[in-house]
Amino acid sequence: MTAAPFRVGSRASALARTQTEWVAERLGDGVALVWVRSEGDRDQTSPLAAMGGQGVFTAALHRALLEDRCDAAVHSMKDLPVGPERGIAVGAVPPREDPRDALLSREGHGLHALRKGAVVATGSPRRVAQLRRARPDLEVVGLRGNVDTRLRLLHEGRFDAIVLALSGLRRLRLDHHVTEVLDPDVMLPAAAQGALALTIREGDARAEARVARVSDVRSAAAAAAERAALHGLGAGCHAPVGALAEASDGRLRLRVRVLALDGSAALDVAEEGALGEADAIGHRAASRLLGMGAAAFV
Repeated sequence: MTAAPFRVGSRASALARTQTEWVAERLGDGVALVWVRSEGDRDQTSPLAAMGGQGVFTAALHRALLEDRCDAAVHSMKDLPVGPERGIAVGAVPPREDPRDALLSREGHGLHALRKGAVVATGSPRRVAQLRRARPDLEVVGLRGNVDTRLRLLHEGRFDAIVLALSGLRRLRLDHHVTEVLDPDVMLPAAAQGALALTIREGDARAEARVARVSDVRSAAAAAAERAALHGLGAGCHAPVGALAEASDGRLRLRVRVLALDGSAALDVAEEGALGEADAIGHRAASRLLGMGAAAFV
């Protein structure tokens, strides 16, 4: 008897397809791809926070999982809600792409070389706050749409520059458009940016064994620490919070930054611990930040 295909669900955007096809190649033979349209894909203009914020790109995929229309779902991990979801488990985190943000400028200027009053577009409150902190003289405006749409608007002259995740540009082979990769000291990435997550139904041993083929322990631990910090802060993925964990020699080093949206204030902490203590490291960072008054910003 022929084995049933292993069904992998994904959004149908160009980036989601590219990411999912990359995962499918590494899962081996017998994979069938299932394309699911999310609310975030239907509405390309409204601010994400107005559409429900965190989970706007993941809810449809998790419905497909729970309704047994797919066996696993591939997500950009930064889009996943940080709290538990009934019936859903994170089965694997593949090796992470570069988590940093990138500036794309029409005239080839880096962030600190942009003219006073230059218009920089982004859809992320985290990026807005850090742009305003680094360059309060810039005009920062909102931006939605897929990567191609954002690039087209930039080249049409709507903005002087835009900020995007370097990971998505690399996966789409569009990183030749990058003017400057932004240092985390200036622009701390979103929690789990650059990481993918494969979610499965809780208790599905077949799916758990299959997705384990693509799992990377260090990437999973780094993303877990960053997401634990968000969870401890009570913040969603669209709050003005940056987090970056780096793993080496069995240790995990985490930086977290919480900002006022206007860039007028920022709180930074760093925590460190063993690789297996990712959640505890993130929650320690969050506890310290809350003690410093971070609740006023998230």
